[in-house]
Amino acid sequence: MLEIRLKMRKCILLLFVNCCFLFQAQNLKIIQKPIDYSKEKINLSLEYMKEHHGLDQKTPKITPKIIVLHYTAGGTVESNFKYFNNLYLENQRSTLKNQSPLNVSSHFIIDRDGTIYQLVDPEMFARHTIGLNYCAIGVENIGSKAQPLTDKQVEANAELVRFLTKKYPIEYLIGHSEYGVFRNSKLWKESNPKYFNGKADPGDDFMKKVRTKVMDLKLKSQP
Repeated sequence: MLEIRLKMRKCILLLFVNCCFLFQAQNLKIIQKPIDYSKEKINLSLEYMKEHHGLDQKTPKITPKIIVLHYTAGGTVESNFKYFNNLYLENQRSTLKNQSPLNVSSHFIIDRDGTIYQLVDPEMFARHTIGLNYCAIGVENIGSKAQPLTDKQVEANAELVRFLTKKYPIEYLIGHSEYGVFRNSKLWKESNPKYFNGKADPGDDFMKKVRTKVMDLKLKSQP
């Protein structure tokens, strides 16, 4: 009898925790701060998708399967927004610009206090992770190696991951530094085998903390 009661208590506790997570996800505050997704950006996105991912589409729509967490390597929400809002890449980023003039961007950016901003519709293309842009939602975090990401950002990323996983068929959660494990998988779509950059963001410790908070979602970290 005692064993049955303990099992029932455990089930009730799990149900309560899941309900709390669901309530959090449904009530997540996301501030809309859209970058200019102009006709020119649409055309450049379609060109990128065709040339690099082998996808010939009429609209730059994606079906999100992966969430990729990044850090911005500095700046503020406003300075990074202004940067992402440019249509073309700056000349200094020649390695990327040689592949496409389309500027990099992300779907979300999270400030150091945990405030979440949406820059791009999660079902629209954004250039943030080589080989996976066509199926990945990008989440930038204000911070760098010298300015470690905060506990509030850990909480906000976990809540956003939970929110997105309920809306889209998300199977994977990775850090930008981990994207290379997909290179030999069916998910990897990059026509240029030499186009690859090693990344360090957002850091192993940060990914471990976020994954711990969304462990129940059973998201994979590799194909």
